[in-house]
Amino acid sequence: MKLASLNVLGQPLEPCSTAPVTGFFRDGCCNTGPMDRGLHTVCAIMTAEFLALSKYLGNDLSTPRPEFGFPGLKPGDQWCLCASRFLQAHDEGAAPKIRVAATHQATLAIVPIDVLQENAV
Repeated sequence: MKLASLNVLGQPLEPCSTAPVTGFFRDGCCNTGPMDRGLHTVCAIMTAEFLALSKYLGNDLSTPRPEFGFPGLKPGDQWCLCASRFLQAHDEGAAPKIRVAATHQATLAIVPIDVLQENAV
C-alpha cells in the first residue's frame, strides 16, 4: 500500500528517474508506504561528493550490483534517497541538489521544507 503520491509542495508527485529506475517500488517515483522503513522519498541528483560520502557511511551507491539489477550511480543520475541520509548529507555540507516536485511529502516528517528548498534545483 502506497501513501498518497503528493510532493512536498502538496502537488502530484512527478517521476524521479527511469534511467536508472529508482524508487522503493522501482516505479521511477519516490513513492513510499509502510514497507519502506528507510523512507526513500527525496529525488536527488547525484554528485561525486555525495556518492563518496554515502560510500564512506556504508552505502555504496556507485558500484554496480548486477545480481540486484543495480547499475551503480554516477554524478548526474537521479535517485530516490532516504530522507535521513539526505538530511545527514546536508548537515555534513555534502547534500546533493534535489527536485522538490519529485520529492514525496512524507519527507517533511524528517527534513524541514526550508532545507529542501535550499537544495532545490
